[in-house]
Amino acid sequence: MIIDFHTHTFPDTIAVNAIPALEQRAQVKAALNGTVPDLLQSMHHNNISQSIICSIATTPKQFNPILEWSKKILTKQIIPLPSVHPASDTVLKELELIQNNGFKGIKLHPYYQEFFLDEDRLLPLFKRLADLGLFVVMHCGYDIGFPREERANPKQIKELITAIPTLKFVAAHLGGWQQWDDVATHLIGKDLYMDLAFVLDFLPKEQAVEMIRNHPKDKILFGSDSPWTDQNTAIQKLRDLHLEPELEQRILYLNGKELLGL
Repeated sequence: MIIDFHTHTFPDTIAVNAIPALEQRAQVKAALNGTVPDLLQSMHHNNISQSIICSIATTPKQFNPILEWSKKILTKQIIPLPSVHPASDTVLKELELIQNNGFKGIKLHPYYQEFFLDEDRLLPLFKRLADLGLFVVMHCGYDIGFPREERANPKQIKELITAIPTLKFVAAHLGGWQQWDDVATHLIGKDLYMDLAFVLDFLPKEQAVEMIRNHPKDKILFGSDSPWTDQNTAIQKLRDLHLEPELEQRILYLNGKELLGL
């Protein structure tokens, strides 16, 4: 069994335009069409039991539509993460609404939502997440579709989890996309989750193995970043690392299962 902790889909009417636009922005060809049915088909072919859908509210007014759509697509196989926008005047109440509707976490993206992780205005949001027991999956490091501006770097992440040690923080892209030397300095070995989405095509195999083995074995999560990486390809890239079978199984399934409380 496999849990893919980092995927993206859109409502069918939005995906038809969103995927081509994002392909052009990032100069990356999508492996799927960005819809839930296409993702489910990929999951079936690759023995993936659950996929986590990471939505991003790019404006405060998108909170309600994303929450309603997340409720609509929620199944045993599809586990959506709603999103709040840090600029929302009601963001703390929105977090409570997310929890009340049975969701386990949220997704944030510093580039699409235009924030820096070390801004003081974000502290109440993260403290409320911790109080509610919700986890946050956050894009960390650079983003392939944006100029190289450090909005959520490893040092900022370390300072945040030190300030709020009860926060369940999932640092996507192995702690910071294309900032992995800084991840090794500031985050490896610390008490935070990292996923492997969109990593193993870019990070040298030896460095990936060293980072994974030196991090707590229960804090690494498999993620494909589908549709931007084919799920089967992401699974094979992980297996090509030749990790210990117990560690590989924790990454592919058990760690995600425990974090989700399945």
